[in-house]
Amino acid sequence: MIELKEKLDTLCIFRELLKDSVISSLCTFLENPTGSAYAEFVAALYNANGGNLGEYIKEICTNSENVYVKSVGVGKAVPNYMYCTLVSELDILQEVAQLNKEKLCASLEYKGFLPDFTTTQLRLKDIYLHRAENIGRYGYGIYAKNRMFCVDGQNAIVPVLHPDKIALSDLVDYERERKIILDNTKALLDGKPAANILLTGDAGTGKSSTVKAVANALWDKGLRIIEVRKDQLRSIQKILDELSINPLKFILFIDDLSFLKDDDNFNALKAVLEGSVTAKSSNVVIYATSNRRHIIKEKFSDRDGDDIHRNDTIQELVSLSERFGIHVTFSKPNKETFLHIVHHLAEENGINMTIEELDLLAERFALERGGRSARLARQFIDGLLSR
Repeated sequence: MIELKEKLDTLCIFRELLKDSVISSLCTFLENPTGSAYAEFVAALYNANGGNLGEYIKEICTNSENVYVKSVGVGKAVPNYMYCTLVSELDILQEVAQLNKEKLCASLEYKGFLPDFTTTQLRLKDIYLHRAENIGRYGYGIYAKNRMFCVDGQNAIVPVLHPDKIALSDLVDYERERKIILDNTKALLDGKPAANILLTGDAGTGKSSTVKAVANALWDKGLRIIEVRKDQLRSIQKILDELSINPLKFILFIDDLSFLKDDDNFNALKAVLEGSVTAKSSNVVIYATSNRRHIIKEKFSDRDGDDIHRNDTIQELVSLSERFGIHVTFSKPNKETFLHIVHHLAEENGINMTIEELDLLAERFALERGGRSARLARQFIDGLLSR
């Protein structure tokens, strides 16, 4: 056991793993094998993933933001000595992944009950090298296992713990609009020129759902989505600089975008979309949704004020929407489209009701709420399911 501890102490590329709670408690046990130290290790493993050592070792290795994957990620040639170090360390971590209760407890004097754990037999070196060779698809660090992210109060990118799992198959109608967004995103993944997209239209028509569904459909191809709030737009250039060296592709998603006339965030976003001294990141696109065509909340007084160059002012207010390469409009559904969405959702959820009765209740529901939308169709079906 002490020999394995000495091997772990020599980790270089994966050295930060020695601070991991499971590996740290394992090292403590290997150095001084007692029943208490063993239980401490298993407790840490239980808390980490329920008690599968092999899967845990694979996870912390693939999530590691080490010098090797960072070099591969930016296309640098990795020196042979670093590659040899990596392979040697993966052999050490493979040895850890193959540990079991019998091996660890063989030399213990304590013969009472001790907790057990499991492990998955895996070829860690093959898995890791395959992921490194395809790093543009798998990524590393927090981006290896998470698909949706947001920006916290310190302007750091953090994973969304409970991401929206909506799929393209969950969406009804608006096929033309979805295809435009899907094709543009696939172009991004293929390394082709991709445009920033502005999605406008009535509330509840599925703009945000479409962006998230596209991200879910393509995440295993190397796509990630990061939601940025309007009040965080002044930090967007810093975010872009951070993402520019990442091997994955990203959608920066700004939902329900609108500005007051003198909003500082307006100029921040405008500079990023076009006209900034910084080159556009080839691995990032900006998708924004808005219920307003021109994004700026413009008043009649803005048109009739005493501004000598009021025509220039008006053009400034509408120019932001024109800086998106693609503009997709989600129109409010008519009666036929609304009922088609209702029928699809009803069938999907196993609602046993005649078409006539379903249509009557759905139309009544929409009229009581002042209009039709995909969101209202979902709310109507949810209401039927809750009865």
